Amino acid sequence: MDLIQIGSVRSPQTEAVDEGWGDVVAEIELQKGLGAGLQGLTAFSHALVVFYMHEARFDWKNDVLRRPRGKDDMPEIGIFAQRARSRPNSIGVSAVEIVDVEGDIVRVKGLDAIDGTPILDIKPYFPDYDYVEHARVPAWVDRLMEGYF
Repeated sequence: MDLIQIGSVRSPQTEAVDEGWGDVVAEIELQKGLGAGLQGLTAFSHALVVFYMHEARFDWKNDVLRRPRGKDDMPEIGIFAQRARSRPNSIGVSAVEIVDVEGDIVRVKGLDAIDGTPILDIKPYFPDYDYVEHARVPAWVDRLMEGYF
């Protein structure tokens, strides 16, 4: 498997936190020569950003089955039933608002990735692909997400 880093995040957020990402405006700076790949992106309001959570660590013993954010009021569930940053492969995916594009830089709002995070891909948000009507989530998700965005 070959993955390449296409860019990196420049953000005022330097530590991973569990809430407050909604107002964070960050920049994705692409590698030299990839700026042309951004042509047409500003016609979209949102994008999906795929990134490598380079500071996250996965502990096979403690992270396979855990309570989201370690909260006692959350059910104990498997890692694949939650969006925790400590995963077997530290891959993150976020839907973000596109603020603007300038040269090799994309400014986005709501990217929950810290400064220096390697970017693996950017894809425009397509409602036909990415929106799921009548999606179902357990009740604990609503409680967990209070204040996140």
